[in-house]
Amino acid sequence: MDTNYMKYTEITDILKVLAHPIRMCLVKRILDQGQCNVSHMQTCLKVPQSTVSQHLQKLRYAGIIEGHRNGLEVNYKIRDERIKKLINSILMLS
Repeated sequence: MDTNYMKYTEITDILKVLAHPIRMCLVKRILDQGQCNVSHMQTCLKVPQSTVSQHLQKLRYAGIIEGHRNGLEVNYKIRDERIKKLINSILMLS
């Protein structure tokens, strides 16, 4: 039996952040689009822009996504290939 449970800290922290329906939906949307901006996500989810921004902030702090400024808008993309594999496994995607 593996007794070094501390090595699982990073993945459990990521799973905690993803364990919210809006954040999971945001990550799925970004995966589907390759990258996405707040306005597009807000329109698709039909939630206030501030709600989307708060959830994106949590995803950014967890290292799941990263944003790239393009003029006035910020486009978000998945930061790590492992996250793509994890989400595809969770949602049973190819």
